[in-house]
Order: sequence, then C-alpha cells, then structure tokens
Amino acid sequence: MSVETEATNEGAGMEALEALKQDEAAAPAEPKLDKYGRAYATGKRKNAIARVWIKPGNGKIVVNGREDSVYFARPVLRMMINQPFGVTDRKDQFDVYATVTGGGLSGQAGAVRHGISKALTYFEPGLRPVLKKGGFLTRDPRVVERKKYGKAKARRSFQFSKR
Repeated sequence: MSVETEATNEGAGMEALEALKQDEAAAPAEPKLDKYGRAYATGKRKNAIARVWIKPGNGKIVVNGREDSVYFARPVLRMMINQPFGVTDRKDQFDVYATVTGGGLSGQAGAVRHGISKALTYFEPGLRPVLKKGGFLTRDPRVVERKKYGKAKARRSFQFSKR
C-alpha cells in the first residue's frame, strides 16, 4: 500500500469517527424502564448490595419493607440516601423501593444511594452529567482488608513480650 493510500484511509476513518460522535450527541438516550414504568439499578458499597426500583411518586422510600426513617434511624444515613434527589432537584418526585443485603447500616445506605443514582440516570438520561460530577455514579472500591496469618487482625500484631 502506498503512503498516499494510507493517508486517505486514515482521513476517511477520522471523518467516520467524527460523524459517529455527532450522531451520539444528537440522539438523546432512551430511558430504560420496565413494563410497570419503573427504573431498576443495583448499587454497591463495601459488602452491601442494594436492588433499587424508582418510579414517579411523592417521595416515599421503602427499604426491605420498612420506611426509611425506621430502617435508617440515623439522620445522617437518611440524608445520604436523599442526596441524589437534592443534587438533581427531584425532591419528593420519585418513590423508591429497595432491598438491601450484606454489610452494615452505613454500607447499606451507601449502596442504596448508589442504586438510586444509577436508577435516576436510567429514568432520565439527561441527569447523568450532574450525578457524575457529584460522584454519585462511582462505585466506592474501598473494602475491608483481609486478615493475614501470624497477625491478630489485618495488620495488628500480637502483643510482644520478652519474657
């Protein structure tokens, strides 16, 4: 293949790539909803996994069959769950139904928040940049370090005694 032909092929490839980018920007993303009009997402944090469904409503949040004020008794955890709605100005516009397993309450609240954020992007794809900028769509990778043999915990050594 000659140098001219390679340059022409490269130019055509770049034009096609630019055209593809313009098509993606022009076409709005479609909402991902089930037959009941709900958006579903899975949120994770530490060892907790939350399955979250959101649908238009009046702001009711149910976690494992209980109200959020009962399940997450600490106000900090309830505030954490409502953060995605506050950032997107969608307070009291969606009902949330979530089932959470694993981890502790703090990890579960983080998992529900992650799931709500992802479900909001599925329901309204235009909200993605706002949630992404706030860091709500990023799965926090920090998990508990495993215990090593010869140690009391992950890093803690047994108490040393000379005698």
